Amino acid sequence: MKKLKFSRYNTMFCTVASLALLASCSSNDEAQMDESGLAVSEGFALSGDDLIFNDFTAQCSYVDGNWSSTAYLNTTMINTTQTNFIYAQNTKIANVFGQAAVTLKMVHDNSNVNSTYNAISYSNPKKIYFGEAIYVAALAKGQIVPAMILAHEFGHQLQYTYNLPSKKESTARPNELEADGFAGYYMRKPTGYNATWEQAGPGFEFAYAIGDNNTTSAGHHGTPPQRRSAARLGWYLGNYDLSASDFDYNFFYYYDNVLSGSYRTTTPERIDPKIDAFIKSKMSELRKIQSGEISAEEFINLGN
Repeated sequence: MKKLKFSRYNTMFCTVASLALLASCSSNDEAQMDESGLAVSEGFALSGDDLIFNDFTAQCSYVDGNWSSTAYLNTTMINTTQTNFIYAQNTKIANVFGQAAVTLKMVHDNSNVNSTYNAISYSNPKKIYFGEAIYVAALAKGQIVPAMILAHEFGHQLQYTYNLPSKKESTARPNELEADGFAGYYMRKPTGYNATWEQAGPGFEFAYAIGDNNTTSAGHHGTPPQRRSAARLGWYLGNYDLSASDFDYNFFYYYDNVLSGSYRTTTPERIDPKIDAFIKSKMSELRKIQSGEISAEEFINLGN
C-alpha cells in the first residue's frame, strides 16, 4: 500500500483519471496507459532497508495514479517459485468462489521500493495489482501470508461482481471486514488453502493487527480487534459451502451480533440451522476477540 498516499492498512475508494505517460519508451514502442476505475487499496509502511529485490525489466507502460511514477508492471514475483505460487493461488481462490481468475500483475519499483508496499483490487477493469514490497514482507512471515492478502483482495472482486457488501456504512469498514471474512473463509476451506489455525492465525495477525481507530474516516477499515474477529468468523464459515451472496448474508447477520451483543428475536429462514447452532457456539469467543479481551497473542494461538 502506498505509504505517502494511504494511511496504515486503510482503504481508499477513488476514481483514478488517466494520467500523462511517465515511463520512458523507445521509439519502437507504443506507450500504454492504464485507465483505472474504482480502486480499493490497503497498506502499511516498511523500511526499504529490510527488503531484497531482484531487478526486472519494466514494461513500457505507466501503472496508474495509485503507484509511484517510477513503478512498473511485471508478470514475475521475486522468482519462479513465488510467481507460480501466487498465480496458482489466484486461480484457486477464484475456483472456491465459482469465479474466473482475475488479471493479476506485480508492481515493481527499482527506484523507490517502498512505493510498492501495496495491493490494490480494481473494479473497472477488474484486476489485482500486487506490490513486490508487501509481498516480500508478507513472505517473511510465512508463505500463507501473501495468499491471505490475495484472498482479501479477491474478496473485493466478489463485492464488485455481486454489488456487495449488503451492509452500508459511511466508512469502508463493511467492505474491509467482509474482505477479511472472505480471506478467512478461503484459508479454511478444504478446496481452498486448507490451512490449520496454527498456520493461519499468525498470517491474519500480520495483516489485520494494524487496523485503525479512525472510526469517522471514510477509509476506516475497522479496529484491529474487529478485523481479527471478522477473519475468525470467516474462518468458521469456511466449514460450509456458501456462495458469495450467502456468505455476505451470513457474515453480516453474525457480525452485527458480535458488534451489538444481541440476536434478532427470530432467526431468518435464510440462515441454515446447522450453521446457526455452530456459530452461536463460537459467539462468546468472537465477542471477546472483537472487544479486545482476547489479546493478539491469544488470538494467534486459538485452536481450529
